[in-house]
Amino acid sequence: MESRRKRSRSQIIKWVCYTLLMLLCTVLQTTPGLFQLGDAKPLWLLPLALAVAVEEDEFAGGIFGAVCGLMWDYTAGRTVGMLAFELLVLCFLLSAVVQLYFKASAANFVLLALGASLLVLSLDWLFFYYMPGYSGAVERYLWFVLPTAVFTIPVCALVFGCVRRIHAEFKIDNGIV
Repeated sequence: MESRRKRSRSQIIKWVCYTLLMLLCTVLQTTPGLFQLGDAKPLWLLPLALAVAVEEDEFAGGIFGAVCGLMWDYTAGRTVGMLAFELLVLCFLLSAVVQLYFKASAANFVLLALGASLLVLSLDWLFFYYMPGYSGAVERYLWFVLPTAVFTIPVCALVFGCVRRIHAEFKIDNGIV
């Protein structure tokens, strides 16, 4: 049985690893032209927030999702809070749904993350392109939103593997058989 101090240190190191992974994902998502095909490039912060929510509990997943959303809002130069709120709710709900109904496998995660990315990107398109009445809003959806969601699929698998490895490395053993 581990000591309380060792468990606490292990949890701190785990969250430091998640934070460093968040910073890496932020750099990869915001580097101009990196992994870009046309107007679309993959999302990195959304799959990371969702993967942490799947591996951790609802509260921790929701808070980490909100922090990832704030980072995404800040680096995109947008109104701070919209993506933070969306990711808070999505991560909380995804964590609860996976714990109750789904097996936390890579295939299930990729499908759920694809749906979440379509939802987040569609809401963004709705509020910032379609509702203001910009011309070419439908083309923007077809040539940016849909390809971005598709390009995010390989990122989902990669990020889920990294988060699962971090979670397994620092898992608390309660001595329960």
